[in-house]
Amino acid sequence: MKKEEVPQDESCFSHTDMKEVVYAVDKDGKYGKALSSGWEAKTIALNESLDLIEEQLQETIQKIKEGELSPIAFYMESQRMDVVVLSGYVGIWQWKVKRHLKAKTFKKMSDKTLKKYAEAFEISLEELKNPKI
Repeated sequence: MKKEEVPQDESCFSHTDMKEVVYAVDKDGKYGKALSSGWEAKTIALNESLDLIEEQLQETIQKIKEGELSPIAFYMESQRMDVVVLSGYVGIWQWKVKRHLKAKTFKKMSDKTLKKYAEAFEISLEELKNPKI
């Protein structure tokens, strides 16, 4: 695409001074950097993915209320983490983190272990134990 054809559509960047760097051909036919505020296709894809994440988060909240999952699942998803990432932050084996996502296991966990999760999520131990969902 030519530099003058770089899209400048409304996007998540349009309300800020942020621009995205893209590569485009200049008048001499050489590739160079150009700034874009976004384009429609990308905005649609981004919004759909955010809607999907929100839908999954609502399903997790429902499972927590039903006593199926622990609050760890809520904080993990709300901070866009998965078991692998969370395991690295808390220094606990992945298989144990998976167990800690279960409500029954969560109720039996020590404050020492829960504190590791609270620190990873940057919340208090009380917030972890009693999430406002």
